[in-house]
Amino acid sequence: MAVGLGPLPVLNPVPGFELGIASAGIKRPGRKDVVVMRCAEGSRVAGVTTTNAFCAAPVLLTRERLQGEVRYLLTNTGNANAGTGEPGMQAAIRSCASLAKLVGVAEDAILPFSTGVIGEPLPVEKIEGALQAALEDLDENHWAEAATGIMTTDTMPKGASRQFQHDGVTVTVTGISKGA
Repeated sequence: MAVGLGPLPVLNPVPGFELGIASAGIKRPGRKDVVVMRCAEGSRVAGVTTTNAFCAAPVLLTRERLQGEVRYLLTNTGNANAGTGEPGMQAAIRSCASLAKLVGVAEDAILPFSTGVIGEPLPVEKIEGALQAALEDLDENHWAEAATGIMTTDTMPKGASRQFQHDGVTVTVTGISKGA
């Protein structure tokens, strides 16, 4: 099913999952460009990464951490932290460490995601400066805001949501994506 071809549909909240959005001013002042997502304790996270031989630091770090207990996803837009070598890896690690310290979890419980300009150093200080505001914004209903917060060259936010019954329990599947 194609998404993002019209208005963003209603994105139903997923119990135990919250999203917070803040402005770090990575590409321009005032733009909401940092998204923190919190998974309830005990949640299970699965993921698929690119098979490309050339991977950005956040992809490599996420691959390492994906099998562990994941509690937070940290996404920034405006800078892909790709093509940045070891300094890029250290920037991804530092961003996760800063969030981990604020929320009191292990550093490896945080998965980093970056999207945007390739080959520029990640402005970690700007991201660190927005983390508290993103945490204060955490809400299970912020899917639409987060869909906007992960956009780069996209012309509109993209997402989909479905609910169904399974053994008398309502199951909600909601997701957002990006891409031009």
